[in-house]
Amino acid sequence: MPASEARARPVPAAGFFAGLPPLASQQATFDDAAYRSAPDDWALAVTDIVGSTRAIAAGRHKTVNFAAAMAIGAAKNLCAPEPIPFLFGGDGAVLMVPPQHAAAMRQALARVRGAARRDHGLELRVGIAPVAELRRCGADLRVARFEPTPGNHFGVFAGGGVGVLEDAIRGRAWPQLAALAAVPEALDDGVAADLSGLSCRWAPLHSHNGKMLTLIVHGAPRPGEIHAEVLRLAAKAGDARPAGLHNLRAPWPPAAFMLEVRARARGGSLLLWALRVAAETLLGSLLFATGLKAGRFDPGRYRAEIAANTDFCKHDATLCMVLDCALDAVEPVQRLLARRAAAEGFEWGAQVSATALMTCLVSAAAEGLHVHFIDGGDGGYTEAATRMKAARAAAGGSDAAAVLGEAPGRLRAS
Repeated sequence: MPASEARARPVPAAGFFAGLPPLASQQATFDDAAYRSAPDDWALAVTDIVGSTRAIAAGRHKTVNFAAAMAIGAAKNLCAPEPIPFLFGGDGAVLMVPPQHAAAMRQALARVRGAARRDHGLELRVGIAPVAELRRCGADLRVARFEPTPGNHFGVFAGGGVGVLEDAIRGRAWPQLAALAAVPEALDDGVAADLSGLSCRWAPLHSHNGKMLTLIVHGAPRPGEIHAEVLRLAAKAGDARPAGLHNLRAPWPPAAFMLEVRARARGGSLLLWALRVAAETLLGSLLFATGLKAGRFDPGRYRAEIAANTDFCKHDATLCMVLDCALDAVEPVQRLLARRAAAEGFEWGAQVSATALMTCLVSAAAEGLHVHFIDGGDGGYTEAATRMKAARAAAGGSDAAAVLGEAPGRLRAS
C-alpha cells in the first residue's frame, strides 16, 4: 500500500504505532508521506546520560550504551504486546507510550534513573510529556515505523517535538514543559524496572571493509539524498551494515557480563543470577561456535537476522548512522559532507574507529524477534557530536563546518 494512501486513513489512538505502515528500508523513512501525527494523549519520553563523554573516556562505553538502552527495555516490556516506537542514540533514547501506560512509564523512568545511579554510577536525565503539551509549545510530533524484518521495529520521528522535549529537560528552554515532564525522585521506590531481554553479549564488532564510521548530520534540507550518497560511497567494498556473519563473535564470559546480571536480578541474589547468566552465555557461546541448534533456536539463522535487525536513528532534522565503511571511502565521505554542508548550511560530525559496539533487546530469539542497537567505537555518537559542536564553536556559530578524526549519542547535539 502506498504511504500516501496509508496517511489518509486515520489510525485509532490505542493502536497508533501498530497501525502505521511498515517501512522495510532506511531510505523509505525519508518519505514525508510515511509519517502520521502522533495522538495528543500518547506520551513522549527522552533520556540522556549526563557526563557520557567523561564516562566513555574512562573506558565505560559499554556501560553508557547499556544504560541508554535501559529505558527502551523498560518501556517495551511495560507496553507488551502493543508495539511502541523507540530509538537509540548511544547515550540516550527516545520512546513513546500509549496513554494507559504513561503513569507507569513515568515511574519506570524513575526506577531506571535510580538503577543507572546505584548500579552503574551514571546520572540519567529523564523526562516524559503528553504529545499535546509539545504542540502547545509550537512543535509537532509525527511518527513512522521502520521495520526491517517482520515484528522488529524502530520509531523514526519528525515535527520538532523530540528536540523541544530534549531542550526542556536540559534546561535550555520551555521551563513550563520541563516542570511538567519532570520525573520526581520519590517515584523511585527501589523496585527494579523490568529489563528482560536486554543484554550485550557480543564482542566489539570489527570492521570488515576498512573502518567503522559514525555520522551525525543535523539540519540538512535533503537528508535522504545525503543518506543515499554516503551509503553509495561507504559500501564500495561490500555491505556497509556494521554487524554481519563476518564479525559476530560471542566470547565467554562476555565482557559486559555483570551489566546483564544486575539488570536481570531485580533485587534478587546477584550470585544466583550470575550463575544463571553464566550458564546461559556459556551455552550460547557454544551454540554459536558449533552451529548446533537448541530446540527451535537456530544460531546460524539468528546471526544472519542480526545484520537486518540493527537500528537506524532519524528524528526531526537529525540523522545518525554507523557504517562499516570502505577504507578508501572515509575521506570521500567527509569531503562530500563538507561540500554539501558549505552549500546547504547544515552541521555534521563524525568519528572513525576500528570497531562498533552492540547492545541487544531480545523478545523471542527462536521466533526471530530481536533488535540491536549500534554505536561506533572510541566514543561513537558522543564523540561525533562533540566534534560537531567544536566545529560550530570554531566557526562562530556557523552551521557549515565539522571535523572528522580517529580517537581513542547524541540524539540531538544542537
